[in-house]
Amino acid sequence: MDRLGGRQRGAVVVLIAAGLLALLAMVGLALDSGHLVLNKSRLQNTVDASALAAAKVLNDTGSEPDATTAARSVFDLNAANHPELADVLSGADITVQFSNTLSPWAPGTTPANYVRVIATDFTMWTSFTRLVGHTDTYTAASAVAGPSAPIGLEQGNEACDLAPMLVCGDTSEGAPGYLGYTGDNVSLLKYAAPGSPDVGPGNFQLVRLGGPGANIVRENAAGGYDECIDPGSTVETQPGNDVGPITQGLNTRFGQYQGPVSSTEYPPDKVTTPPNPDLNVADDNVTVIFSDSGQPVTHINELDYSYNEYIADLITGPYDFPSGVAKRRILAVPFVDCSAPCEGQCTLPVLGLGCFFMLQPANQQGGTNYVYSEFIGDCAADGTPGPEPAPEEEAPFIYKIVLHNDPLSPDS
Repeated sequence: MDRLGGRQRGAVVVLIAAGLLALLAMVGLALDSGHLVLNKSRLQNTVDASALAAAKVLNDTGSEPDATTAARSVFDLNAANHPELADVLSGADITVQFSNTLSPWAPGTTPANYVRVIATDFTMWTSFTRLVGHTDTYTAASAVAGPSAPIGLEQGNEACDLAPMLVCGDTSEGAPGYLGYTGDNVSLLKYAAPGSPDVGPGNFQLVRLGGPGANIVRENAAGGYDECIDPGSTVETQPGNDVGPITQGLNTRFGQYQGPVSSTEYPPDKVTTPPNPDLNVADDNVTVIFSDSGQPVTHINELDYSYNEYIADLITGPYDFPSGVAKRRILAVPFVDCSAPCEGQCTLPVLGLGCFFMLQPANQQGGTNYVYSEFIGDCAADGTPGPEPAPEEEAPFIYKIVLHNDPLSPDS
């Protein structure tokens, strides 16, 4: 009888040991799964930044070697924030491909327009799953970046992202900068501001894009206008004081959602950092001041956060919204000729297109709205700041350097 009891106790020990092993394996699976998801996200963000940096260099220089160097350098800069990633992969380990077309992807075709960055074999440690023979976990990621395709091209479905606002261009001889705008000062894109230089009676510096009405203004301010305009064309003014809708639309770019706009349709920018302290206007409704001290802002360099800091954060991260869309804070705004009288709805000639960087969310106070921005240049033909307008013979399409969906990586 004692011998039988001993055998039973031995069987119980075996069962307990097997159950314990299974329990540890389940705990390990949960830990390792979470660890995998975390590092997959880190790797994806790193290749996203690398692809954007490479595409920007490719767009500016046309040099594949320089773009490859930028991709590897930015990969290392981002990986340095994650020691586990940096210990396994470096910029030298990634694959950088170039293609003339986005779909189908054709590596090696010229001239190169798009960049793909591929990182494979990111090997990670495992925990208790080692007990059941699972010693390593692997993940990979890839990203494709390049110009958003102009409307009308076969592969293009990106919006030109024109803001439904206008600024009056200064065409006088000796006007500073581009049509009177320079990047030295904070540009106050004033909308319905008391004392502001309205285009004419009944107008509040709004542009009608794609149709009338406050709902369309809101959609366009959020980035919903899917056509392009070019210098030499005309725009219609949008009469009325739609302060609320335009504020709601613009502020989606900062991850603020009020009114009938959704983050799915209008995602925020990846980086939403504003200046600190934030900006306000003096009693004259024209002078930009620091909100805490009331001191005038005399030069953009007085801000602790402007376009240069934004670009640096966009390249290196970390991001406020990792799933956001880069450069959503950059607005393409028509410069128009305001010299002719304009009352109510009227048509104005377009002199050019300026790129403005939104410094902080638009602030609505009653019937007043100010958009504080930094002028970063003539949008030219490619939607990126440039010193010279595009040649007349070139198609005046606007595009931006953006991430595209990559079939190799569902997370891209």
